[in-house]
Amino acid sequence: MAWGWEFGGSWGKMFLTLFRLAAVIFGTWYLAKIVRQHYSRGFIVCASLIYAGALGNLLDSMFYGLIFEESSYSHIAKIFPEKGYAGFLHGRVVDMLYFPIIKSHYPSWMPLVGGEEFEFFSPIFNIADASISIGVITLLVFQKRFFKKREHHETHPTMETSSEVSDKVQVG
Repeated sequence: MAWGWEFGGSWGKMFLTLFRLAAVIFGTWYLAKIVRQHYSRGFIVCASLIYAGALGNLLDSMFYGLIFEESSYSHIAKIFPEKGYAGFLHGRVVDMLYFPIIKSHYPSWMPLVGGEEFEFFSPIFNIADASISIGVITLLVFQKRFFKKREHHETHPTMETSSEVSDKVQVG
C-alpha cells in the first residue's frame, strides 16, 4: 500500500496478496483478449503497463519476505539470509525509488509547522507502482483516442436477377 499503509495485520496482507493474484490472473486473460481483438496499440500498451505493475507487486509480496532480510533506510537487505523476515504471501512490495528534492525546515515564523523538518517529494515508490500509475494516467488522458467508436457501415448483400419486380410476384 502506498506510503507503507497497512490494514488488517496478517489477514489483511494475505487478502491483499490474493487480490493481486486474482488481478494478475484476470489481467492475463484480458490482455490475450484485447490483443486477439486488435484493440488500439496505445490501449494494449497501457493495459500491459498496469498488468506488469500488478505482476511485479505480486511477485514481491509472494517471495520477497522469504529470500531477503528486513531492510530500512539505513540498512540494505541481504539476499538469501538464514531466515527471511516473512512467510510466503506476506512479503512487502519493494520500495526502490526515493527522490527527496528539497530537505529543509519550515521558517520559524510559520504558524503550526514553524521550525519543523520539511521534505519535498518524500514518497518512496517502486517501478511496479510507477508502471501502474503511468498506465492508468495515460488511459485517462487518451481515452477518447483509444476508445474511438468504429464506424459500422451496414452492407446488404444484393443479387442481380432478371426477374420481374412487381407486387403481384410471389417469392417462394
